[in-house]
Amino acid sequence: MRSAPRANEYRDHWCGDLRDEHAGETVRVAGWVHRRRDHGGLIFIDLRDRSGIVQLVFHPDSSGDAFAVAEALRSEHVLTATGEVVRREEQNVNPNIATGTIEVAVTEATPLAAAETPPFPLDEDTDVDELLRLRHRVLDLRREPMQRAMLLRAQVISTMRRALEERDFVEIETPILGKSTPEGARDFLVPNRREPGTWYALPQSPQLYKELLMFAGFERYYQIARCFRDEDLRADRQPEFTQLDVEMAFVTEDDVITTMEEVMAEVFALADLGLPAPPWERLSYEDAMSRYGTDRPDRRFGLELVDVSDALAGVEFKVFASVLESGGAVLAINAGAREMSRGELDGLNDVARRHGGKAVAWAFVEDGGGWRSPIGKFFSDEQRAAVTERLGGAPGDLLLFAADKRAVAQGVLGGLRLELADRFGLRSGGHDVHWIVDFPMVEWNEDEQRWDPLHHPFTAPSGDLDGDPGALKSRAYDLVLDGTELGGGSIRVSDPETQRKVLEIIGMSLEEAQEGFGFLLDAMRYGAPPLGGIAFGLDRCVALMAGLDSIRDVIAFPKTASGADPMTGAPSPVAQRQLRELGLRLG
Repeated sequence: MRSAPRANEYRDHWCGDLRDEHAGETVRVAGWVHRRRDHGGLIFIDLRDRSGIVQLVFHPDSSGDAFAVAEALRSEHVLTATGEVVRREEQNVNPNIATGTIEVAVTEATPLAAAETPPFPLDEDTDVDELLRLRHRVLDLRREPMQRAMLLRAQVISTMRRALEERDFVEIETPILGKSTPEGARDFLVPNRREPGTWYALPQSPQLYKELLMFAGFERYYQIARCFRDEDLRADRQPEFTQLDVEMAFVTEDDVITTMEEVMAEVFALADLGLPAPPWERLSYEDAMSRYGTDRPDRRFGLELVDVSDALAGVEFKVFASVLESGGAVLAINAGAREMSRGELDGLNDVARRHGGKAVAWAFVEDGGGWRSPIGKFFSDEQRAAVTERLGGAPGDLLLFAADKRAVAQGVLGGLRLELADRFGLRSGGHDVHWIVDFPMVEWNEDEQRWDPLHHPFTAPSGDLDGDPGALKSRAYDLVLDGTELGGGSIRVSDPETQRKVLEIIGMSLEEAQEGFGFLLDAMRYGAPPLGGIAFGLDRCVALMAGLDSIRDVIAFPKTASGADPMTGAPSPVAQRQLRELGLRLG
């Protein structure tokens, strides 16, 4: 239980902390009127503060002037009240609240503020239009689900700090105004009034600063860091977000992973997720992609991908034959015994297109080994039997196929897995946590005809830097919970020549490397230790732990999907005078 508030003229106890053991005590509480009930002679007020709710009872004989105050109270009025804690009669106990066995018989009450009728109910856990909630966010934050989420967030941050400091980490703040560097996402830029034409950038992450702190000898750093990325938004993405940022010197992958497992196990324990004790399983990137079609797999259900390319050698179905001849693959999943209409099956093509594919082929296994499928006639009995056996098919099972470049087919079936899990409720009630390791270092960008780093260009490579870039592995690792990447990190490059070579592989000239990252390369020349780190998306962690779908529900004042703040009206125009001071003119 939390400590009692410092006694003053408004309160000496939290509403939600009063219990049977306080019976007979005179207490003073303060908060908002959650509900008011007039029972024709007695008035009951549910008073709410951050800690919870306590019932106040006003009696016309014993409450004196306080009874007249109670008659005038309405929802969300602000009140301070004094009275004796008394036990409720057994038939009046409310098991739904922590204070349900007691109530406060009020003798004094002072109204502190009146309130207009809220635009939506605050005393009920009902669906409210999100835009309305965000426009009146102060009121929305009074609702119990939001209070619970924000208090969990505070607990998570507190636990992270304590766990890291117990392991000798030092909290250091890094700049918010920094240099724009080509790290991937678009920067938010801030004009410099003192030198027109020059700009600061808000940090996408503290990545470079935390590496410099390792070079500076602090060895174990952390920060609850605010980060900014000018990207399109989704339910799990905001233009500004918070991450737990960590860096360590003189470490290998195992050191970072083991340390962070200890820290995150303490964090996850706050939500009683029932996860196994560390060490947690490590899954290679290649294994994750081949089995689940994604590098952040949700393993709480099956439907694993199976390569059936070799079983279809010589197939007459032209789509499959053409893909196989061009070096692609035919992958499949056994979706189990499912009832789906032809329209629903055709609708799976939309899922395939959302994930970069063209279409999905389907077949229902029938008694005797045949298939009910529009493509079944193009397969020999041997091919159907081989594929069905490979997929563990039984009569009634739905088999789904994707034929394309291997990576595309994996992405299509990876998306279909999740679609089917949502549609048929396939996920188990538990939780699954694991690491993904052995990532490729780079991936080919077909549009721009260059190599892009799969994580970032400061990740240490594994392999021959003078060979095929596509064959390079990286010393990176991601932590995945229930199909969501919570955090990612890597062992970093600590040698300036290796760093220049990595930047060269991704198409950056020596001049560009020096211009963008010269300060980092120069610092490496003065004795850089082996180092590595990781960052966890705090908003995502809290949302998953709270069982919420959107990170907006665990951020006090979030933006909408368009990046707007309906409460304040941001972003908004500014005065021409401000633009002139900055040397800016709108085109």
